Amino acid sequence: MTLSQEKNILLLLVFLVVIISCDRNRVFDEHFPLKKATWNVKNELQLNATISDLQSGYDVFLNVRNGPEYPYSNLFLFLNTVFPDGHIARDTIELTLADYDGRWLGSGMGSVKFNRFLFQKDVRFNQKGKYRFILEQAMRVNNLTGIHDIGLRIEKH
Repeated sequence: MTLSQEKNILLLLVFLVVIISCDRNRVFDEHFPLKKATWNVKNELQLNATISDLQSGYDVFLNVRNGPEYPYSNLFLFLNTVFPDGHIARDTIELTLADYDGRWLGSGMGSVKFNRFLFQKDVRFNQKGKYRFILEQAMRVNNLTGIHDIGLRIEKH
């Protein structure tokens, strides 16, 4: 094995360790792929996360993958959080997917772009148990095209 090959293997191992350790704080990470990249206004997406540690702070992210066929620069959502005791909190959220010049934001090698948006930073959950997160598109169109998938991620802070 040459010195160059050894360096490449070492760099790959370091990269893998960094990637794996970065995900150590993940508590929940789930997404919904949308059929034909279309989100019907009546299609509520439900995600269930169990929270057991009430002492830690958490960061909550919304993940979106959109394609060039998405007709808007932003995305409005309703997020309903159903707490373990049945209490419901509703948020209206605006996510910016393109800049003022119409260039898509986010990462991705092809035409589909991935964005991770910080929704809440260092939030403290006050109840142990199952939380239900219900996402609804709020764009005032029946069939919203160009959203390939959407999801929620919770990380321990």
